Amino acid sequence: MRLLVLRLSAFGDVAMTVPVVTSLARQYPDMDITVLSKPFMQPLYAEAPANVHFRGVDVSRYKGPAGLYRLFRELKREGNYDAVADLHDVLRSKVLRTLFLLSGAKVAHIDKGRKAKKALARPEHKELKQLPSSFDRYEEVFGKLGYTVKTMFRSIYGEGKGDCSLFQAVTGPVDDGKRWIGIAPFAAHRGKMLPDTTVIRLIEEASSHQTWRIFLFGGGKAEKEKLEQWSQPYENVLSLAGKLKLNEELALMSHLDVMISMDSANMHLASLTATPVVSVWGATHPFAGFMGWGQSDGNAVQVTEGLPCRPCSIFGNKPCLRGDYACLARITAREIMEKIEIIVKA
Repeated sequence: MRLLVLRLSAFGDVAMTVPVVTSLARQYPDMDITVLSKPFMQPLYAEAPANVHFRGVDVSRYKGPAGLYRLFRELKREGNYDAVADLHDVLRSKVLRTLFLLSGAKVAHIDKGRKAKKALARPEHKELKQLPSSFDRYEEVFGKLGYTVKTMFRSIYGEGKGDCSLFQAVTGPVDDGKRWIGIAPFAAHRGKMLPDTTVIRLIEEASSHQTWRIFLFGGGKAEKEKLEQWSQPYENVLSLAGKLKLNEELALMSHLDVMISMDSANMHLASLTATPVVSVWGATHPFAGFMGWGQSDGNAVQVTEGLPCRPCSIFGNKPCLRGDYACLARITAREIMEKIEIIVKA
């Protein structure tokens, strides 16, 4: 049995495939699984079981119907797939799965629950209830293909942690007797990010613990400049922006005592390494089903009263209806610190 799994983006969503696909591979060891996604996602599957293969694809090279047909032909030559699991359900993946269906492969695709998500985030008369997680939805796709899977996953490193030698040149030794705290203050959309003033205050409060080391995660020129500026006043705060590759960041995350992250990819990356995450939710909400694998709802920080407009967006990409992003502005550094301190003490 040869299975092709399609999930081309986004970063966090691809990360969420890992626990389910890994569990599938372990529960069906005779199945040969290929995951098709963007090349830079490969480290997410570097520690996967031997029957899982990663196939990177630069989708910009396969534009339009002709380009997708060419990609289909390449994939067909590489592996005579018996089944295709579309975990993305966008136009590109729909075309690919249809071509495989016409070639005789069994095909199933994800039900994203768009109607229920729309009801959750609409301005009025919201249906505030927990929706199935992405993990549940991925499991359902494999079930449609005849392969029931129960996701049982701890970490991409199994019961261990990532290789220290991958990052110690930047961080120094892990056995320094300190608690390691990660802070990832950025996200793809404004509706998911705390005000800079809150992040600065959080770093200040965290750095006051002399037995803690604080690592700031982010990428991109603007983010790198901010993180360098915010880390400079403190000896125990280090910006990692631009200093580590993805596989090195993952290894480091596995050694953190706790990660503080927005509803963003870093929440999911840390979750793949069995690291507790204090997650911050603004315009979005855990009810949409995007909480990190194995994470506790009790570690989520969000405004729960006085904002009937929340959640107003599933992905945080819509303009604030009020114009002030109160869902994020009302969250204080102290609230987040209280969650961190409980986890660190535990």
